[in-house]
Amino acid sequence: MADAALRLQGLFAQLLGAPPPVRIRAWDGSQAGPPGAPTLVVHHRRALRRLLWKPGELGLARAWVAGDLDIEGDLYTTLDLLAGDIWERGEDARTLTQALRDPEVRSAVRGLVRLAGSPLPPAPPPEEARAPRRHLHTKRSDRRAISHHYDVGNDFYEIVLGPSMVYSCAYWDSPDGPDATLEQAQRDKLELVCRKLGLSPGQRLLDVGCGWGSMAIHAAREHGVSVVGVTLSQEQAAYARKRVAEEGLTDRIEIRVQDYRDVRDGPYDAISSIGMAEHVGAERYLEYADGLYDLLKPGGRLLNHQIARRPQRDETTYEVDAFIDSYVFPGGELQPVGVTVTQLERAGFEVRDVESIREHYALTLRRWVTRLEADWERAVRLTGPGRARVWRLYMAACAVAFERNRIGVNQVLAVRAPASGESGMPLRARTWN
Repeated sequence: MADAALRLQGLFAQLLGAPPPVRIRAWDGSQAGPPGAPTLVVHHRRALRRLLWKPGELGLARAWVAGDLDIEGDLYTTLDLLAGDIWERGEDARTLTQALRDPEVRSAVRGLVRLAGSPLPPAPPPEEARAPRRHLHTKRSDRRAISHHYDVGNDFYEIVLGPSMVYSCAYWDSPDGPDATLEQAQRDKLELVCRKLGLSPGQRLLDVGCGWGSMAIHAAREHGVSVVGVTLSQEQAAYARKRVAEEGLTDRIEIRVQDYRDVRDGPYDAISSIGMAEHVGAERYLEYADGLYDLLKPGGRLLNHQIARRPQRDETTYEVDAFIDSYVFPGGELQPVGVTVTQLERAGFEVRDVESIREHYALTLRRWVTRLEADWERAVRLTGPGRARVWRLYMAACAVAFERNRIGVNQVLAVRAPASGESGMPLRARTWN
């Protein structure tokens, strides 16, 4: 009798305290769950072994990346439904040890063990990064982490990001308007950064984490500045240099493979750091802020564009997201925007403006997912099915997280005010809009 889905539904209800909000279709063809709901497809009982050996998010991620699990129906809806039961149980959720004191939970776990079959743990998918015991954020470990994420292949990033090759939140006027293209929204974001920095011809700009050179090219071409862009990715640097040459801007843009901690040729009139500070790490953040402060001339501006998490009541309980850490951004850490502002101020900056553009990132991520899905077969050929699945899940889950205010993204404009206290900022804020 084919009844694996019904048994799974009952076992998950025991473990989670409520029936799963999605349908389940198991490897034996059986189905169970709410009619019309999205379907969680368990292709192989190996998925259960992954969950038993790594309960929670990492076990689910391994099953997804390996192709043992899939979703039929709207991906965003499914992730949102599952988040409440699995990923977003909150600080008051029971630990596994506490949960196992419950006889019903112990019974459910024994049932999963019987249903899972072989007791041996499956090997993690090859796409999983080997996590260090502690994120030290040395120059060597950061270089390795950046390579894991960004050296996937420029052709793959072209599929996801489109011609703009900007891998950070775009800035939308209207998602449904006549000019609501990803390329235009990314151009508007780059222009917004330039205006906030007050760039003018002849100035020097340092672009920290320059990616594929889009910010450097826009600032040099549209605002007449000289730019130094630094990245730890060899592939990004090669691609950016080629673009700079094609634009005829080699006399104004230098792209370096260099750690931001090794930049010594200040002072700069302005610094842009767009989607880079998430890689710095909490323990190194003041070092990051101090370093950028020292590289700016008095009166110079910093635009720090950074993803933020919600603060926790007990910050000592914060843990890096297991899926992101293992498959996407090894060593990446998020912090609340208030902590970022405090650290910048501790370094000596005067923070002049903080703008949340959370909804803009959700729109951007949905466009990236659409691009990936539209060219799925080519993406799989370029990176392999596991890596492509990582990116689809990562971007869709992040879109839902931004939409539900589980994470945010902020542009923090700060000034290295001179001893006179004259900031050089306009009396009326946000004249860049």
